[in-house]
Amino acid sequence: MSDADRDPLAILGELRIEIDRIDTDVHRLLMSRGEIIDRLIAVKARQGGGSAFRPGREAEMMRRLAERHTGLLPLDTVESIWRIIIATFTYVQSNYSVHADISGGDAAMRDAERFHFGFTVPYIPHHGAAGVIDAVARSSGDLGMFRVDGGVATGPWWTRLVQPDAPKIIARLPFVERPDHPAGMPVFVIAKPLADAAAREIVLWSIQLERWRDALPSALAGISGDIIGNAAGQNGLSVLAAIPAAAHETAIRAALDQAGASGAPIHEVGSHAARFTYHG
Repeated sequence: MSDADRDPLAILGELRIEIDRIDTDVHRLLMSRGEIIDRLIAVKARQGGGSAFRPGREAEMMRRLAERHTGLLPLDTVESIWRIIIATFTYVQSNYSVHADISGGDAAMRDAERFHFGFTVPYIPHHGAAGVIDAVARSSGDLGMFRVDGGVATGPWWTRLVQPDAPKIIARLPFVERPDHPAGMPVFVIAKPLADAAAREIVLWSIQLERWRDALPSALAGISGDIIGNAAGQNGLSVLAAIPAAAHETAIRAALDQAGASGAPIHEVGSHAARFTYHG
């Protein structure tokens, strides 16, 4: 007998029972995930610890999620659920806070932090990039967040990431980009240097110039690089550039030669996964 020939109240009752069963299964699976994380913590402890952050793995999980997603449920909801699951279980492994530069406005930054890290992970606002970087450097494992297109009013914040033991950029969020993303403001995430878990598809470089070179954007574009920001500092002009990891330092220096900036000091200040655009 088809649904069209049955009592609608009976069908609704059966569907609600099925929804309850699915909800129970989802909860059980989350608890099972927690048991695996508990075992993972014990194994890591025997190995001497290690970072709980795996930005490359997280980006790949988000790509797979977007690629397989279909149906009535919006991707926004699914992505947010998975981000909170990942961030919260990471927090369970090793408590951390997220420090955010709100000098460009608090609302959008808070939305980005809550979407990607949920409400369990503490959110600590700062009025400026320097405070975020200092807080992460002092912490045992906190994260920091900056607007990709902001934070230069007080100078090139990325130059504070140059030293080998300084925090580094580890991610660019959101992992899955789309025009109507509910927390779509692009942000960089920094952490203390990751020994073996960094995503290395795109590398961020701090380039120090004595002055602006008009040929620089096209020269970097020749190696698929982009200029993310530039600001005057104590030693001239500093440029933050995002360049695919396939372009080694030799290629970058050749591009600088082409732009008339031979010998310009360059330093790696982090890396992140390549951007993934979801088209629905």
